[in-house]
Amino acid sequence: MPLDPQVVAYRAARAAAGTPPLYTQTLAEARAADLAAIRAGGGDVEPVHEVRDTHVPGPAGDLPVRVYRPAGAGPLPTLLYFFGGGWTLGSVDTADGICRRLANASGGQVVTVGYRLAPEHPFPAAVHDCHAATAWIAAHAEEFGADRERLVVGGDSAGGNLAAAVTLLARATGPRLAGQLLVYPNTDQRADRAPAGDEDPLLFNRHSVDWYRRHYLPDPADAADPLASPLLAADLAGLPPALVVTAEYDPLREEGERYAARLREAGVPVTLSRYPGMIHGFFAMPGVFDAGRRAQDEAAAFLRDRFALASTGSPTDDARPAGEPASGGKPARDLAAGAVRGTGGPADG
Repeated sequence: MPLDPQVVAYRAARAAAGTPPLYTQTLAEARAADLAAIRAGGGDVEPVHEVRDTHVPGPAGDLPVRVYRPAGAGPLPTLLYFFGGGWTLGSVDTADGICRRLANASGGQVVTVGYRLAPEHPFPAAVHDCHAATAWIAAHAEEFGADRERLVVGGDSAGGNLAAAVTLLARATGPRLAGQLLVYPNTDQRADRAPAGDEDPLLFNRHSVDWYRRHYLPDPADAADPLASPLLAADLAGLPPALVVTAEYDPLREEGERYAARLREAGVPVTLSRYPGMIHGFFAMPGVFDAGRRAQDEAAAFLRDRFALASTGSPTDDARPAGEPASGGKPARDLAAGAVRGTGGPADG
């Protein structure tokens, strides 16, 4: 389908304002612009019963984490959320709106992790930070009021890439995870697989993808590492059930959907949900795109399902079959990659 009318209006507003692409700015400028755009597009700030900032040990020092806790006594199921920003931009503030809504809507606790950024700290620093934080919270669940049997990892864009990489590490060394929420994730960093023909400077495009990759992977050979490119992992069996969200007009759509296909082929329960007419970044901008709020609702429904199944000890084979809607609607069509359902951050960040 064509670009959603809200995307058309958003693009026109960026053109009228003369908004420069993030990849044309200095790092300091891009980091400030990225956070400002996310705050502007995030909609109303939802109150949460408790929000607190603390730290956990990381491989190279303490990592900031922000804890969002809805009302409720006792250990709560917990989502470890990794913010987007191309491994180069962002902080715990970047995903504040997302984490507030997911905590309220899922009934679970959300913890966002302030991992180290490139180019100051290139690959694999961010991956190991995110895994270390996940493992620490699992090992110190009582301190965080978390239910260690109901831990899910998730993130958007680069955060989705990090969540997928963390599942690979956790499969090998723990902790046990109940699910993974991957929102338009990068899964294949090889330069020769970069999207072609996408040049629109007003939206996230192939130049954006390349700019972030060069900061995160100064050695191009690292793109072959499954922790950088989860799609290249030899075996995806035994990973936790997944919801993969993609956007029709996103240069990362194909690799996200290929990853969902690989998961499904490996026997991992997976729902792939493509949002027609949408662009990269829509999930973080529910104040601009109605589809962003619908996608967050779908993510919250997935979390409720995973938290409930984990609490009853149901085997992962009992999770929702690939393609079954997470929050209403019906599968749009089947692809070779598995079932794809059309459900209808800043757009260049």
